[in-house]
Amino acid sequence: MDRPRLWRDKRFLAGSTSLGLVILGIVISAWALANIVGGAAPATGLNPYVPRIEATESSTPTGSAVATNAAGSRQFTYPLDPATGEILGTLTIPALDQSFPVIEGTGTEELKRGVGHLVQTAMPGEPDNCVISGHRDTVFSRLGSLELGDVFVIETATGTYTYKITRIRIVHKDDRTVVVPTDHAVLSVSTCYPFQFVGSAPDRYVLIADLVEDE
Repeated sequence: MDRPRLWRDKRFLAGSTSLGLVILGIVISAWALANIVGGAAPATGLNPYVPRIEATESSTPTGSAVATNAAGSRQFTYPLDPATGEILGTLTIPALDQSFPVIEGTGTEELKRGVGHLVQTAMPGEPDNCVISGHRDTVFSRLGSLELGDVFVIETATGTYTYKITRIRIVHKDDRTVVVPTDHAVLSVSTCYPFQFVGSAPDRYVLIADLVEDE
């Protein structure tokens, strides 16, 4: 092979290698930028209490459950299986001037973050028994001061639901009647009892509230 042709071949190989490296660099940069931009948006929006639930009145997404409100005036949807640890909405107790996030699940980690929604009970606003619980020494430390007629307000992506307290119960911690199904929208709010008990409390303080208004 003559020297000029050899020189041309080497020059072509070097140029091809450089072009390939440039293209590879562009691809890697684009991939990194896409990941940065994609990861910049929080999963639940700017408000940490806004749930990742998409509600609709006109259609039923695949994999969603449909329920009718107490008045039977409209329908809404919730995911069939909200993820444990997911924020479903907020619980407000006007009489106590308190608000807390409602978290799916009642495990240790969930109850550290707010009020826990008992898995497999009705979702807020659904025509059945929605059971929530919280620690007596944190979120529900003042629950004992509530009276009949006081209200709980739960806000989710499907609407705002107001429940009025109609009954107060003290039951043993193993009493399962707290979680029985109901034929209308009920909110059962539970915490350990007695409030000042040292150690693992033997009973549960339960407030039963009926849905009276929804938006």
